[in-house]
Amino acid sequence: MDDGLRVTDRLVVPSAELRERFSRSSGPGGQGVNTTDSRVELSFDLAASPSLPESLRGRALERLAGRLVDGVLTVAASEHRAQLANREAARERMVALLREAIAPPPKPRRPTRPSRGAKERRLAEKKRQSQRKRDRRVDGD
Repeated sequence: MDDGLRVTDRLVVPSAELRERFSRSSGPGGQGVNTTDSRVELSFDLAASPSLPESLRGRALERLAGRLVDGVLTVAASEHRAQLANREAARERMVALLREAIAPPPKPRRPTRPSRGAKERRLAEKKRQSQRKRDRRVDGD
């Protein structure tokens, strides 16, 4: 856990830029639930991070704008009973969010037209369906 957060092959967020906060978790835990700080909040100051290149930082800030509070991305994990498991879960969520946020935009869609054969098949199927419904009528047409 000391080596930082590996987001991609080239991008690693150093542990010094991550902040962990622990608090009491709701949910399962038995008698220890009221005494153990098993909930983990992992925070990363995205806006001020020197480890992110400027282009990736801009893209991430734009895509995660709804999740950021003063440029800080926070992820919470409390589904496990053990603090260590919650720390791992929070780190995995943070990596997934950052990986998705810095991914390059998808290629623009090239508009295409249906082929002549596709149009003919569609029309033939429409005719078959209308004939089928016509055959089911009882009104004497």
